[in-house]
Amino acid sequence: MASRLLYLARHGEQRRAEEEAPETGLSDRGRRQASLLGERLRRLRFDTVHHGPLRRAAETAELVASALAGVPVHAAEMVGDHLPHDTDPAGLPPAYASFLAGFDERERTDGPRRTAEAVARFATPPADGDVRDLVITHNFLIAWFVRHALDAPERRWLGLNHHNCGLTVIRYSSGGPPNLIAVNDVAHLPPELRGTGLPPDYVV
Repeated sequence: MASRLLYLARHGEQRRAEEEAPETGLSDRGRRQASLLGERLRRLRFDTVHHGPLRRAAETAELVASALAGVPVHAAEMVGDHLPHDTDPAGLPPAYASFLAGFDERERTDGPRRTAEAVARFATPPADGDVRDLVITHNFLIAWFVRHALDAPERRWLGLNHHNCGLTVIRYSSGGPPNLIAVNDVAHLPPELRGTGLPPDYVV
């Protein structure tokens, strides 16, 4: 029975953005998170590593892949930081509706298209054999993959939050529906490196 194990990890903590340079790489803490994620995955076999094009995802992938000898690494827009679904705000809590209103028409078109490409590429069993893919991406896309695996309503990607360098694992096999193996696993991170990337009122 052919199966794909999809490992999803959010990028490490990013440096504080400045107004003139909103896209930043990893903070020192984020680099440590990424290095520890690589150490955790070192003994596993991966066929590919994919990452989004933003610096924080690319730097995380570079640090993780340095522990995975010989695994090809690819940058891909489809696993970037984008709106995964043009969700109707009707009936949502005001905070969610306000958040969704901040996306422009292009983002409402391009984001879901890229998400559909990512789902078609990764959320399916392979034609034969066993495949392991690692995707270094962003909170929204991981939330969408979790929602998709559970066959939950489309709006349920909202409100799913993931630790920086937290690990989510989903199995796709030809023998049944997706199997959610792990969500937001941070066993590789010491307590002082956990909780980043989550809402500010979260307390470890």
